[in-house]
Amino acid sequence: MQNVYTVGQVNSYIKNMFTQDFMLQSLSVKGEVSNCKYHSSGHIYFTLKDEKGTIACVMFSGNRNGLRFRMTEGQQVIVNGTIDVFERDGKYQLYAKEISQDGAGALYERFERLKTELEERGMFAREYKQPIPKYISRLGVVTAQTGAAVRDIIQIASRRNPYVQIILYPAVVQGEMAVQSIVNGIRAMEHYRVDTIIVGRGGGSIEDLWAFNEEAVAQAIFDCPIPIISAVGHETDTTIADFVADLRAPTPSAAAELAVYDMEQLRERMSEYAYTMQHLCRNRISRYRNRLEQYRMQIRYLSPANQIREKRSLMMKLEETLQGHMERRLSGKRHQLALYIEQLKGLSPLEKLNQGYSYTADGAGRTVNRISQVEPGDELHVYVKDGVIHTQVLDKRKISG
Repeated sequence: MQNVYTVGQVNSYIKNMFTQDFMLQSLSVKGEVSNCKYHSSGHIYFTLKDEKGTIACVMFSGNRNGLRFRMTEGQQVIVNGTIDVFERDGKYQLYAKEISQDGAGALYERFERLKTELEERGMFAREYKQPIPKYISRLGVVTAQTGAAVRDIIQIASRRNPYVQIILYPAVVQGEMAVQSIVNGIRAMEHYRVDTIIVGRGGGSIEDLWAFNEEAVAQAIFDCPIPIISAVGHETDTTIADFVADLRAPTPSAAAELAVYDMEQLRERMSEYAYTMQHLCRNRISRYRNRLEQYRMQIRYLSPANQIREKRSLMMKLEETLQGHMERRLSGKRHQLALYIEQLKGLSPLEKLNQGYSYTADGAGRTVNRISQVEPGDELHVYVKDGVIHTQVLDKRKISG
């Protein structure tokens, strides 16, 4: 009679067969993520599929430390792990220990690992960044000899400052030889003793730009004693070289603008400075002239000759004032004297004589103003305007009033 086995026995037998197969204990399976679920316990359950089949997968929480991205539907991944049978359900599944993204995703994961490592080593630290010189005479460029990047850099740098010497190292920027070529270009620029170096290339996929994500290029940029501007790809592209370089430019054109100062702008600024300095100098000279004029006036006022002139002027003014006072006083006195003269004239006998009156005196010179003072036969002297009349009294007669 044929042997009869339990379900558990069959599942256990199959599990033993899987366990004894060395290939199934460590293999890598590539496929598309489907039905991905993050369980509250920390485990991740998902299905890996391609155009020919599917396989159930699980990653236990203890293995998630090495997972550097969050899995989503449709991702292409490579799962490293073990194929084993879950005896209870009688189903085999892939027990994942490591999961990495396939293609560009794998490169991105590698990029993140190197970025974290270099950051921990301090190669991105700001204190190691060198300042970009504002005015340079020699510009080193490490990029492909042909392409839009080198044309843009030369065109913009020459337009901004035609006196800047541009030294080009024709580097290979893509492929297996790119890393060593870029490193050699940086070292060559150190030998030429340029003032600033631009390292970069035009845009492309992450695979095209990968040479600028290699550790050797990052180390060469970090060790270079000359300031380096990284200009890799377009504005949205970011490489390890951007983090290590002293300055990151979004495009090669922008790198040329950052490295070479615009001479036209410098001329305009110098013209503004010249105008400002002339204006300030004129203002200061004007202030000093005004101050000098004030000092000159003060010295002129305080000088002995000016003091003598001032005192002389003061004396002349005082003299004029005194003379004015005296003239006014004399004028008043003259007027008063004239009044007195007029009064005296009114009382003067001579003035009376001039008016037709006469003055009579006796022989002894006494004034005769009464008839009782003379007798007939007395001699009298009659004074008139122009002389004296000698006369004799013949008779006298009293006139009653």
